[in-house]
Amino acid sequence: MEANLTAATLLGTARNMLVKQPLTRFIFREDQDIYYLKHNQLLATCEAQECNLRLVKPDGSFFWVHMTEIFTQADDGVPVFRMVFSDITERMRTEDELRIAAVAFSTQNGMVITDTKGIIMRVNLAFTRLTGYMPAEAIGKTMSLLHSGRHSLLFYQRMWQKLNDDGHWQGEIWNRRKCGQIYAEMLSITAVVSPERGVTHYVGNFSDITENKEVEAEIHRLAYYDVLTSLPNRRLLQDRIGQAVTATVRSGLFGALFFIDIDHFKTLNDTRGHDTGDQLLIEVAQRLSAMVRDGDTVSRQGGDEFVVLMENLGASTHEAIALAGRLGEKLRNAFEQPFTLKGNEYQCKISIGVSLFNSGDTVEDLFKHADLALYQAKNAGRNLVRFFDPAMQAELEQRSALEIELRKALQRQQLRLYYQLQVNSNGCPIGVEALLRWQHAQHGLVPPDDFIPLAEETGLIFPIGLWVLETACAQLAVWGDDVRTCELQIAVNVSARQFRQADFVAQVQQVLAVSGANPARLKLELTESMMLKDVANTIETMTAIKRLGVSFAMDDFGTGYSSLAYLAQLPLDQFKIDRSFVCNLPGNQNDETIAHTIIGMGRGLSMDVIAEGVETEAQRHFLEKHGCYAYQGYLISRPLPIDELEILLLNPAGHH
Repeated sequence: MEANLTAATLLGTARNMLVKQPLTRFIFREDQDIYYLKHNQLLATCEAQECNLRLVKPDGSFFWVHMTEIFTQADDGVPVFRMVFSDITERMRTEDELRIAAVAFSTQNGMVITDTKGIIMRVNLAFTRLTGYMPAEAIGKTMSLLHSGRHSLLFYQRMWQKLNDDGHWQGEIWNRRKCGQIYAEMLSITAVVSPERGVTHYVGNFSDITENKEVEAEIHRLAYYDVLTSLPNRRLLQDRIGQAVTATVRSGLFGALFFIDIDHFKTLNDTRGHDTGDQLLIEVAQRLSAMVRDGDTVSRQGGDEFVVLMENLGASTHEAIALAGRLGEKLRNAFEQPFTLKGNEYQCKISIGVSLFNSGDTVEDLFKHADLALYQAKNAGRNLVRFFDPAMQAELEQRSALEIELRKALQRQQLRLYYQLQVNSNGCPIGVEALLRWQHAQHGLVPPDDFIPLAEETGLIFPIGLWVLETACAQLAVWGDDVRTCELQIAVNVSARQFRQADFVAQVQQVLAVSGANPARLKLELTESMMLKDVANTIETMTAIKRLGVSFAMDDFGTGYSSLAYLAQLPLDQFKIDRSFVCNLPGNQNDETIAHTIIGMGRGLSMDVIAEGVETEAQRHFLEKHGCYAYQGYLISRPLPIDELEILLLNPAGHH
């Protein structure tokens, strides 16, 4: 055999070593049949033959060639066979990869190829089957064509970040078919990288796993939710209670567990059948769910027992008892409306046991306590709310009774205004502070600390606050006709909830108009902490009332955390030094410093300063020495009803 230099190079053998060696020695053993088939055809037809086969080098490696064998005769008639071959190893490798890709692309999984901008370039048949989009409908569009709307922008940003970092992303994703149906898929995206150009394409491979997700969801539902009502079951409730108890460590707020039992449910089952009983259970679940707040949990424990878990009921036991009691009554009252079961009305009542909890409780104890409280409610006659702790129950009942009585107090005209005199340094009356009292038929005079917080919680502060304002302004109108009293001011305390009413300015304006009182003689007292909750709205409301001619005093000044910047903005006329500082004057260096500072601030901000709780001449003397010339307190007068106050006013010698 003779060979040129290129052939020798391809075969990895020197030209002189190829002389008189047959080519078949270099043909890969498994491809020799291909060669002999073509060679025999050449002998039979004398026509050139072509084929692809592998040639082996001396080191055992092989390469693909495209070979053409030609038959000719030399001048002396000797037959000559010429083989022309070229290396096609790379082409064969590419064709193999294309064949493999073609097989992969025809898989049952959906496949999509996009460019670097996510624009679809090619899809397979499975893509169409799974998404409903024909190739013509998808090609040229971006992958957002399939977005379900269930994933946030952050989800996709993280997906692309991982693709950019690792060249691969895999995970579960919700997409939308052409028909609008949302389905779950397992998606794998791989970046196609060229050594020269970097990432050139992305290949996505996905399969529909909706059934798997639905099975998972069904398993989860059966494990954690009641089959009949779809409410959380005992297992899930216990988990949430555990989380709630842990949360109280951080928040410091109480929570409550309400055990609820349908009264006489067994009778309904026995007389109307279990299907009717099931219908009631479903409707009870819906009614309870409608009554609770977002974030609360309503659970069915089995049978006719339901549990409601409520969190964030207040930082103190007192506050938590009050709120839990109101919520319990709200749940019980929700069942005053009858149910309609199979066309017939059914009056359903419930009994409720309540157990408060905080960071020191366990889930097991909570269940026991609430269950015991429920037993007490049923034993006491049913259709009741009972607390586990007898002391809590007693406090709740006392507060409930007090609330009922307070609601009647206005109707029965049991509320009274007492007035504490305010004088200047000469002892001359300059005004009074109106102080609310409750003249209860059985309990006598109820101090405001016992009922004002309750009025705030229940909303009764709105009608009570309006009554106080109306009564004070009516008194101002009476005093306005007497030269001895026409210059006196009445200071009225305004609660935070009352002040935040949208129509509070209009209320003040109307009361002034109806009573005929001089607005300049009315002073509204606001607490320091109340003013600083919403400074912008506070200033707006105060400014509108100031336009009516009414003045403002800051009550309990020094007990909060006022900012000088805010104080300068507030349209105030007077600071009131709190009695907690005055009571230690003189002698207590800290309180002396605070009182002196408040007086100096008032002078610097062009405001009047008045001290409350003045009980001794030493206190009055200290205040006057440092520039405070207005006082109220037991040194001048205790709070008095109007008739006693007017006797005092007409007899100046009766006070300092």
